[in-house]
Amino acid sequence: MKTKLKKGDQIQIIAGKDKGKQGRILKIDRMSARLIAEGLNIVKKTQRPKSQNDKGGIIELEAPITASNVMLLCRKCGPTRIAMKLDANKKSRICRKCGETL
Repeated sequence: MKTKLKKGDQIQIIAGKDKGKQGRILKIDRMSARLIAEGLNIVKKTQRPKSQNDKGGIIELEAPITASNVMLLCRKCGPTRIAMKLDANKKSRICRKCGETL
């Protein structure tokens, strides 16, 4: 799936259990249109000990979230859609609300 989001972008979740929370994109899987964001969509997972000295237990980690459930955050106007602008053979992403370069 083609997406205009990039690693390191500030996003806000617009649907689901973490609706309204904000974070930064850590990883994007373009084939499945899912992404992992820092501190968002936290799930608990049981982990087995890998060695005799290692302890198992319940760990918390970020689970992937569908890219359609997030919006990019503009510094001026908050969550917004993204538009592309072509300036002298250079593409740039702009905010659809205020027109600021993202």
